[in-house]
Amino acid sequence: MFKTLLLETDTRGVAKLTLNRPEKRNALSAQMIAELTQAASQVAADPAIRVVVLTGAGQSFCAGGDLGWMRDQMGMDADTRKAEARKLAVMLGALNTLPKPLIGKIQGNAFGGGVGLACICDLAIGVEGVKFGLTETRLGLIPATIGPYVLARMGEGRARQVFMSSRLFEAQEAERLGILSKAVSRDGLDAAVEEEVTAYLSCAPGAVSAAKSLALKLSASVPQSSIDMSIDALAERWQDSEAEEGTAAFFEKRKASWAD
Repeated sequence: MFKTLLLETDTRGVAKLTLNRPEKRNALSAQMIAELTQAASQVAADPAIRVVVLTGAGQSFCAGGDLGWMRDQMGMDADTRKAEARKLAVMLGALNTLPKPLIGKIQGNAFGGGVGLACICDLAIGVEGVKFGLTETRLGLIPATIGPYVLARMGEGRARQVFMSSRLFEAQEAERLGILSKAVSRDGLDAAVEEEVTAYLSCAPGAVSAAKSLALKLSASVPQSSIDMSIDALAERWQDSEAEEGTAAFFEKRKASWAD
């Protein structure tokens, strides 16, 4: 059914949603964005699913936005750029408000949009030593549509430590920053995720869903105005000359003009 994802559900009602472009480090292509939105709708509507685990195939969790997809936006008109940015925002919103617990199983590196995906999980557990980074500014871009969720998860003060610098950091710091709930050994990852899954299976599924909905309403930390602002910011950045230079440098395997 999906070309960029795997969706499997066991007899307990635990769904495993796997980003499945390992050859591209699970980068978010237009197709993957559409399929994640579709998968979120499918999971939300299935009463047999009680818990969802989000993970990645291969060595990376998610390398962020597919740069080929981003480069394509630069040659489009403003309305098309905004429409593409909105698709990304809609996908993030659909997963963020999923009426089921969403547990991130971060088995590999998470950059850019991968950090955003970790931040929309209700909790995320990662492997010690894997790397994280909001790497957009290195490419002349900005962490725009993921921004509302990153700020909501990390808080402004902690987010500003890594939001603009593209600095890479490991799972232990991701835990301190609030991206991860817990950093564990690779051998302990499955058990740590299973412990969280098992806790939900002892709860009334309707109550869990209602509690999550209430938490989202009480926090009101990601208003629509912020989402709209992030869409505009990403679309505008795609047309900036720095974005063109940054993506060109990436594909040409050279340093960007501003890189020291």
